[in-house]
Amino acid sequence: MTPDHFRKQLGFAGLCAAPLTLVTAVPALAQGLVPASLGGIAPFAVAIGAGGFALLSMVLVRTLLTDSRAARRRAAEQIADLRALVDEYENLIAGTRELTVLWQGHEPPRVLGQTGAVLPSGRQPQSVLNFHSWLGPAETNRLTSLVEDLRLHGHAFVTSLDTRDGRLIRANGWVMGGAVALRLRPAFSQPDEHAALTAEAQGGDRESARAILALLSKPAFLRDAADRLVYANPAYLRLAADLGRSSSDATPPELLDATQLALHLKACHADATPVNLPLDFGKHGQFELVDFPVPGGRAGYLRPNDKTSALPAPGDQNASHIGGIIDALGTPIAIFNAKRELTQFNAAYANLWNLDQKFLTLGLDERAILDKLRTEGMLPSQVDYHTWRAKHLESYARKEPHEADPWHLPDGRTIKVISAPAGPEGGVIYVFEDLTERLELESTNKAFTNVLRETIMALNEAVAVFGTNGRLTLSNPQLSKLWKLPMNELGNNPHIDRLAEASGRAMPEDGASIWRDLKRTTIDLNPTRTDRQGRINRSDGRLIDYAITRLPNGQTMMTFLDVTESAGYSKVLKERNDALVAADRLKDAFVENVSYELRSPLTNIIGFADLLAGTEGGSLNERQREYIDYIRASSVTLGVLIDNILDLASVDAGIAELNPEPLDVAALVDKARAGMSASFPEVSGEAPRVVVDIAPDLPVFIADGTRLVQVLYNLLSNAARFSPPGGEIRLSVSQRGDRMLFVIEDEGPGLTDEMKSAILTRLDNPASGGRQRGAGLGLSIVRTFVNLHGGTISAERREPKGSRIIVNLPLDSALAGVAE
Repeated sequence: MTPDHFRKQLGFAGLCAAPLTLVTAVPALAQGLVPASLGGIAPFAVAIGAGGFALLSMVLVRTLLTDSRAARRRAAEQIADLRALVDEYENLIAGTRELTVLWQGHEPPRVLGQTGAVLPSGRQPQSVLNFHSWLGPAETNRLTSLVEDLRLHGHAFVTSLDTRDGRLIRANGWVMGGAVALRLRPAFSQPDEHAALTAEAQGGDRESARAILALLSKPAFLRDAADRLVYANPAYLRLAADLGRSSSDATPPELLDATQLALHLKACHADATPVNLPLDFGKHGQFELVDFPVPGGRAGYLRPNDKTSALPAPGDQNASHIGGIIDALGTPIAIFNAKRELTQFNAAYANLWNLDQKFLTLGLDERAILDKLRTEGMLPSQVDYHTWRAKHLESYARKEPHEADPWHLPDGRTIKVISAPAGPEGGVIYVFEDLTERLELESTNKAFTNVLRETIMALNEAVAVFGTNGRLTLSNPQLSKLWKLPMNELGNNPHIDRLAEASGRAMPEDGASIWRDLKRTTIDLNPTRTDRQGRINRSDGRLIDYAITRLPNGQTMMTFLDVTESAGYSKVLKERNDALVAADRLKDAFVENVSYELRSPLTNIIGFADLLAGTEGGSLNERQREYIDYIRASSVTLGVLIDNILDLASVDAGIAELNPEPLDVAALVDKARAGMSASFPEVSGEAPRVVVDIAPDLPVFIADGTRLVQVLYNLLSNAARFSPPGGEIRLSVSQRGDRMLFVIEDEGPGLTDEMKSAILTRLDNPASGGRQRGAGLGLSIVRTFVNLHGGTISAERREPKGSRIIVNLPLDSALAGVAE
């Protein structure tokens, strides 16, 4: 409540009550004013004064509260009236065929009005800020420049714009208090600008035509009745300045030369209808002069041809004016002005950061974008985010392009960020590049190179790779060791000529000549050249195998391997093999000759021994008869040995064959016993006793009878040799499934290592001690014939003494089909 209102409400009574209350409230003053005869009236005076003051104060407070409520009620009514007025204004603006955009501080812009007045049908009001969506590139650049100049410097503007669909839009920008506004409305209702301009200009006076020409974005002019230029709009003056024609507002320059002007004016005066004249201003574009009559003279404008763009507006060098150019690029790009507001970006930028197009509105502060990316975990992890952001925003103060350290994002991507000034008015252009795939490829290639290098270093071969210029690009330590080259010489990528010189110093006899021959192969440019390999016999006695391989990238790889020792081993082995082959041939010749040469005298010995034992038995004493029996037994044994030698020779030659036939097992055993008895005659009770156990009801047994008799004879003879005099040898024959088992058991000292080796290999080493005559050819021929029948042979020790040999043969050797 104001002081005047306060005084009006209280009046004179209020002013007088204050001093009276003060006088009565002071005890000393009260006592001076009251007579002495009243005595103790002073306390009552004080109480009366205090009560009066309280009453007046309460009245004053109630009055103030009442006035305050009335004031708030009046203020609410005024606010409601203002809101209603604002709604009416907004409804009025919305009802007009225009759009108004308001910017207040850092708040998002507000768009008022009908969208269809400016934008194509179906567009959202906010899309009017995407100038390139409804304006061409040149008009987008010009309007963007004007709006930025308005928001940054407060420069108002009035201009006309050509839309993509051929309409003419009037644009007004102005400052109102702390906000700026942009109003967009159609300039003419007619779709054709020429018709609208003609109608408007011809329908009014000269000043109206001049005002209409000032609204055009194209160069326009006005002539008086004497065909003199009396007015040119700003676009005309800019074109004249670009062409180097001096001009002023009072005397506009003539853009036509004298010949063109004369022809044009003649055509204009001959016909009152509009006249078109093509003009070519070189690099400034091609235009068409449109001229038509107006009251008091003629008017015209320059219309750009379809092949040329509109005149550039001031500030086109600003980076934010590249408009739709960056939209076609696959590289993420974002442009911010000097106030850190987003002015342009492409789809690649939104896809890189996974940002919604609705969020990326023009005018958005870069700090808000960074904060959102940080919230969503799309920025590098930083201890002090605000310090990092401030350092990143230093890009607005730089005058040169700058490449920041790569951003290693939490999702595993690596982003390269390049910032560059957007123009003289400030701002930044950001160019982003996803380095993730390239870094992965580089890492893989580096790992592969390291593995390749380590592999080459670990090779026993000496490796040298030469480039197309003949210089050494890769080598391993073995190259230095093999050719006696210093490592520091190899580390400097020397030319092959330097290697030849160094090798000549290390090996004066032939080092240089060898490398010169290798050089000729390396520098061979024949397109049909092939790889080469060979052996080098150095003067120091070393043998070096080399290989020259052409690599796909034009390089040449040489590999060297010292084969001196291996070549020596190969020579020794070859000589030994030749000796073995010669020995084997001598053995075969010996077996062939000796076996047959021995059989004839052996037959004579056996015959005469039988003759002595039979015809002259009566004249022989006991000791002589015993000698004859030994001769007969040894002859039989010798004959068996000769037969074994021939059999083994036939097996080695691969000509041994089986003649399978049904056999009588008992007859086979008898023949084997008869042969053993002939070899071990019962002299002095030395012959062991053979016990035969043949299982009854044996099935048909098909095998080679001659070979089996040899098998059983050799096994029984071997058992007899190792059995004590008068010992027992048991031969058991039984069936187990489709197999026939022959088991020979003796009571000798047990199975020896010699016998096991004889069963598995061909050994002919005589055993030492006693009557053991060795386990050589006998058991070897047994193993050979058993294998020919498809059977197996095994030996084991008996308890408490003796050995057991088991021969396992198939019932039908013809079906077994096994041969050694």
